Parts: sequence; structure tokens; C-alpha cells
Amino acid sequence: MKRRNLLKGLGVLGVSRALLPGLLANLAFAKSESGGNVLVVVFQRGGADGLALVAPYAEGGLYYDRRPTVAVPEPGRKGGGLDLDGRFALHPQLAPLYELYRGKRLALVHAAGSPDETRSHFDAQQYMEFGTPGVKSTHSGWLGRHLALTARGRGSPFRAVGMGDVVADSLLGPVTPLALRSIAEFHLQGRDGEWPRMRRVLQGFYRQDALEPVARSVWSSMEELARIANEGEGGGNYPDGVLGRGLSQVARLIKAEVGLEVATVDSDDWDTHEEQGVQSGRFAANAASFARALATFWADLGDHARRVTVVVMSEFGRRVEENASAGTDHGHGGVMWLLGAGVRGGKVYGRWPGLTREALDDGDLAVTSDFRDVLGELVQKRLGSGPVEQVFPGHQLEPLGIFEEVAG
Repeated sequence: MKRRNLLKGLGVLGVSRALLPGLLANLAFAKSESGGNVLVVVFQRGGADGLALVAPYAEGGLYYDRRPTVAVPEPGRKGGGLDLDGRFALHPQLAPLYELYRGKRLALVHAAGSPDETRSHFDAQQYMEFGTPGVKSTHSGWLGRHLALTARGRGSPFRAVGMGDVVADSLLGPVTPLALRSIAEFHLQGRDGEWPRMRRVLQGFYRQDALEPVARSVWSSMEELARIANEGEGGGNYPDGVLGRGLSQVARLIKAEVGLEVATVDSDDWDTHEEQGVQSGRFAANAASFARALATFWADLGDHARRVTVVVMSEFGRRVEENASAGTDHGHGGVMWLLGAGVRGGKVYGRWPGLTREALDDGDLAVTSDFRDVLGELVQKRLGSGPVEQVFPGHQLEPLGIFEEVAG
């Protein structure tokens, strides 16, 4: 059977070709160990307003005078934030995460981001996902390079999963990831009852390519996913939306122990140029959904949480001053979130630059913690990548002391 005939045959079965690149490439891998550390990367697309998510209320008028409608009131006031350390307060809609912070599971890095000054969504996201700010010629993502460095014979077809229709740029590299909208759709891309025919077509193709023994490991993984799908939805009352749906699927993969090492999930709707609605409105609703999704995910993991670390980042923050449309425009410094295994939580990390005119970066919160220092320490201490300069080329790591060394 020729490859074009395989594609034609799967098309007849109603199977999306979007499934094929990851599936076919991963047939070259053997089944891997389960039970290892898992990294979940959440990207807040659109430029999340870190000054509203984690409000620097101690700045007084430097904060409140510039944000008459998009500031978070001081702790103790009506609608006030949740005090973290006498300087910063969580948005009140982030209450589900407040307990994780107080329980030292959650840490924050304020004034974090990319040293590149672009305010373009596309460029800023690309620079952060490739891990090479200001360089557009990079062809692999930071997670893709990490996976290549840590292969060492490990090779579950589900080592790296990007939730959604398109794999995140951070996963690009020699280890082919899977784009997965849902566990059920991965197994049931074809019409009802067509999986047996699909399997026969694939088996015939790989038998002729002398790869049947390798393919058997994939069939077993596919059948394992089918078993997970047949068990119904996972635990927890996740909010509807891209992040909630994505995290619910990631939790099921982690608990099924199919060899998942890295997963990427998006959190959308953070581009708030007009009618931001920080205290009640669009932003407040999005913050509530974000917090509920993360907190539900953490509770859903149960005992598996001891080996899972979550990092949340955005391409940039928002400007300090609100605009004439009761919103905020593209800024610079933002907030990174670290949750879970190995995190020294209950603290806001990073050097806070302040909001005086002299401290601002062209009207924006300055970046004082390079996102690569946070991620570099993570892959070095928790994921065993070894030479971090190969994950973030050209960068000299300056760790912030957020993570504990992985045991063993």
C-alpha cells in the first residue's frame, strides 16, 4: 500500500488528516515509562493584564490614579483584592487560587516577561514560544528542544500533547507532538463504527513497511485512549471554555499514565482594549474562569499532583494607564504563575521596579525577570534537561530560586 493510498483510504473513512502527522511520526517510538514528572504550560493569549490580576496596591496613587476604572481596590475595601504579602493582592475573582498560594503550592513572578520590546501579539508570542527573543530565524520551540535533549529512549506517542487544532510553536522540534482537541476525538475521528476499518488500513500499510511490531505499541496506546474515552468525562466541575476543556483532557491523560511529559493549553480572551471590566465585566469573568479551571485541575489530579508542575505565561502585560475606552493597551511586564510539584510557593518572586515615571519602560511596567530565567530553572531543576543553554540558546541563566531540585 502506498502512502497516498493510505491517505485516500483514511479520507474515505472520514478521518481528519490533521490527526496523521503526529500519529504516523510517533509510530517510530516504543512505549515509554509512566509515572514521571509532567509539565503543563498554559499560555494566556492576548496579553493578560498582570496589574489587574496581581494588583500592586501598595503603590497607592501611582497605581489608582492611573487606573480609575481598571484597578483592583485595596484589600479590605468593597470588591478589594486578596492580600498576598502587604504589597500585592490577587484579583478577588482569583479566590480559588488564593488557597493554593496560602498553602505554598502557588508562586508568582511579577514584572516578568520578554526583554524584547515588541508590542505585536504575533512576534511576542513567537519569541516566547521559541525561547529566543528578537530572533525570528529559530525553527524549534523551547519545549521541543527540551524533549529532544531528554529523549534517552523514551518514546510514548503521547510524550508531548498540544491541546487544540494546532500545535503550539513551543513544541516544535525533532520530537513530533500530537495536536489533540479531546481524547474522544483522537480515537473517533472517523464516523461511528469506522475504527476497525481504520485500524486495518493502518496495519496493512505498516505491515508492508516492516513496522508492525512498532505499530503494535501505538495500537495499544490508541486502545488505552479508547478505554479512557469510554469511561466518560473526568473528575471535577471544569468551566466551559478553551482552558477548562483543555485542562480536563490533560488531567485524564495524566491519570491514565500513558507517558505524557509535556502538555500545552491556551487561555484566551485577554486582549482588553475596550470596556475591560476589571471589577465586574469581561475581565472579571475571564479571571474567574481562569482560576476555577486551574483550581479544578489541581484538585482533579489527586495523588498525581505530586509529579505535575504548571507554568502560566502571557506574551506581555498591559500599559499602566488605562485608555479612553476604559481598557488597556499592549504593555510590557506581566505576571508568570507557577503551581505544583517542586514550587516554593506562597511568595511573589522577582524585583519589583515600581510605578514611578522614572521606573516605567515607555509608560509600561518594566521587565525585571526574564521569562527564560523562570523556565530555565524549571527545566533544569524539575525536568532534568541538563545543559539549559541548549534549551535557551544565547541566554545566561539567572535563577530566582523558585524550584526545588527533583528527587533522585
